[in-house]
Order: sequence, then C-alpha cells, then structure tokens
Amino acid sequence: MSEDGQLKYDRTASNRCGVTMSASVEGNIIAELMGEKPGVEITKYPAMIRIDSDDKLVFDLDEIAEALGQEEFSPEDFEIETSTHYGRMVKQDEQVLLFANPEDAAEAIGFELPEVEQ
Repeated sequence: MSEDGQLKYDRTASNRCGVTMSASVEGNIIAELMGEKPGVEITKYPAMIRIDSDDKLVFDLDEIAEALGQEEFSPEDFEIETSTHYGRMVKQDEQVLLFANPEDAAEAIGFELPEVEQ
C-alpha cells in the first residue's frame, strides 16, 4: 500500500512463493509443520492460512502424511487443501515444490528454457 492507504501496483519481482490453504484440520496441521521450517512464514486468517517463503517452498508429502496420521498424502490431496498458489508449482510423487523463479522450476524438471535476447 502507498502512504495514503491506496493500493499500489508494483511490477518488480518479489522473489516470494506461497499457497493459500483452507483453515481445516488438515490445513492447520500442514501450516504448523511448515511453520517449523526456516524461512517459512505462516499467516492465519479466520477461514484460510497463508504459507509463504522467499525463493522456494518444499512440501514433503510423506512428512505431511505422518503429521496427519495418514498412510499417504498425494499431490492431489495437497491440491484439495490448497485454494490458490503463487510461484511455479512442480508436483512430484514425494514433494510439491513452489519456486519464485521460473528458471529454478524449469531446472527442477529438467526443462531447457530457450535463450531470450534483450
């Protein structure tokens, strides 16, 4: 926001990534688990939870399953709990990764980005 309280549009990269989850039993457990990780910021609202970080977020699905007392927690289960995200999401069998930088996401999946002339 600007000094006069008005919203301000800014096109500069924030180097942040994150998700918004429902404030359900599962969402609260995931937020508690992620809040123990260095650099992860948790913001709770009445019906939702924000989980944000600089550069990269790693959601370890086995760790989440254990915290929830479940046998498994899949990328699809993760999506059910997540209402929105920002950053580039990479879903793997064991992890869901979010990257602030698209080049980092491309590297994680082995995708070669074409050179762009400036």
